Order: sequence, then structure tokens, then C-alpha cells
Amino acid sequence: MVSRRPSETERALWRAETSDVLPLDGKAAPPRQEGAPPPQAPVPARRRASAAAPGGIGLDRRSALRLKRGQMAIAARLDLHGMTQAEAHAALLRFIAGAHDKGARVVLIITGKGSGASDGVLRRAVPLWLAAADCRARVLATAPAQPKDGGAGALYVLLRRHRALT
Repeated sequence: MVSRRPSETERALWRAETSDVLPLDGKAAPPRQEGAPPPQAPVPARRRASAAAPGGIGLDRRSALRLKRGQMAIAARLDLHGMTQAEAHAALLRFIAGAHDKGARVVLIITGKGSGASDGVLRRAVPLWLAAADCRARVLATAPAQPKDGGAGALYVLLRRHRALT
């Protein structure tokens, strides 16, 4: 393993995190560096993502676990089996917009697992479509479905709360 020296930002982050730590009994505290105040520590990526969401609202850990475990009620299902990519993409956009407008919170998208050695075209494409700009404003989170709901061939999609425009 190649060692490297921490950057000034990393050192500032370390100082900020350890600023309230007291030395063990009988040990002397390390000397404090005087001078300019340390630069602001960077905001962790998970906080940046939450803060970047409209209204500063992200997904709390409990809700994320409930979604992942399939413990949230499914309001609607969309089965994309037998559709071409173009048909599936159009159907997905209509379905997400309609479900969001009706106030649905969790929907199930069934892509199928693919056949033979292939991973499935729709199985790979749907997560990308859900992350694209035309769905991103309505989608809060996604998770692979539990076996009871289709397993690897389906996705849970948690939609953002529908806010009426005033």
C-alpha cells in the first residue's frame, strides 16, 4: 500500500472531528496550531445529495430500509414484459407521471430478468431512465424488489410527495 500525506482539507476535517476529544489520563494534549482558522471541512457526499433535493428533503434511513425490505405498500404496478425499449420508456414516463399526480408513494416496475446469458435490456435501462431528468423530479429513491414482488426482475420506486402548485 502506498502511503501519502493528507491534504490540507483532510487535515482540517480531522481537526474539526477531533476538536472535542480529550487526552487520556496522564497524557499531554498535542500542541494547538495557531494562525489562520482551518478551512471549512467539505460536506459529506450523502449530505450534499440530500441538500440538493428540492426543499432540502432527502430519504431518511428508516424509510430507505423499509423500501429495500419491501415493507411499504405498493400503490401501482407496471409490467414492461414484451415491450420494445421505446414502448417501455414511453410507458414508464406516463406511468410515473400518472402515479405521482395521483399521490402514489411506492410503485413497482417489473422489467423481467432477461433471458439466457443476457442481463435484460429493460432491466439495465429502467434505472437509467428513472435517474434521467424527465423522471428525477418525481422519483425519490429506487431499490431492487424482494423475491415476493419479482426479485431481481423488478424495482421498487419511491415517489416524491405530490405538492400542489400554488
